[in-house]
Amino acid sequence: MSDITTVAKAFFHACETGGGWEACERYCTPAATFSAQADALAGVTSLRDYTEWMKGLLTFVPDGRYEVKSFATDEERRNVAAYGIFHGTHTGEGGPCPPTGRSTSTDYVYVMQFEGDKIVGVTKIWNDARAVRELGWA
Repeated sequence: MSDITTVAKAFFHACETGGGWEACERYCTPAATFSAQADALAGVTSLRDYTEWMKGLLTFVPDGRYEVKSFATDEERRNVAAYGIFHGTHTGEGGPCPPTGRSTSTDYVYVMQFEGDKIVGVTKIWNDARAVRELGWA
């Protein structure tokens, strides 16, 4: 297994289980970027802020969990793509409204770009509008 694959898997798990920047920073450069064409993440441009966003999400979607469907490494382009499904129910306090008790199962992909053995950027591909509707936030 490639070094970047090992790092990507460790980062993915730390981020998706709500570890926040404290658990994720060892896998990333300090200025690592984040991008997504998703309204729910508008204005989130640093990987630090995204990992904290995920940590916050799991406070009001406490059963949030991921299911990995694919993990692929492109050594030539120095990136790793992870395809997963996020499952969760809004039962906790916080978030955009009081708990709805509604659930989502939403597909997403991370493309983690590397320089050396550190992540320098993550792009998230996600249909946030569907997740927002399923959770009863729209």
